[in-house]
Amino acid sequence: MSAIDVRAATPADVPLLHGLVRELAVYEKLEHAMVSKESDLSAALFGVRPAAEALVASLDGRAIGFAIYFTTYSTFLGRPGLYLEDLFVLPDARGKGAGKALLARLAAITSERNCGRLEWAVLDWNEPAIGFYKKLGALPMDEWTVYRVTGDALERLARGGHA
Repeated sequence: MSAIDVRAATPADVPLLHGLVRELAVYEKLEHAMVSKESDLSAALFGVRPAAEALVASLDGRAIGFAIYFTTYSTFLGRPGLYLEDLFVLPDARGKGAGKALLARLAAITSERNCGRLEWAVLDWNEPAIGFYKKLGALPMDEWTVYRVTGDALERLARGGHA
């Protein structure tokens, strides 16, 4: 079996990454919510003030997966952390170790940067991913609920109003 290669993304990877993000959106049944363009991803990863970083996983020279992550901060730990925004492996390449290799590299980066934790969210219906994460030692944070403000509610709140 060939080894999985995991490397930091470069600006030349933006079209590839954007295509993989689109495939992730389809898998998660959220294609309608994907409005980003390649230029958005390029600015986020390689612009003047990068908001995120990315890794690319390849097998036999073919890109088969990616991870996009960014730095967070824990006031309780007094240290930064890494948040995994997206992890995706093409369906025909699953089970070959790419997901584990991406997470292992992220764990190494977390450690190298003296971060206190690596965390992410997973859709509650995604049983294959949940099982995979649990096998790696990840624990669900069941006592936490994610909240989000977007669109008109965000604009009203920004003006000091109520959602």
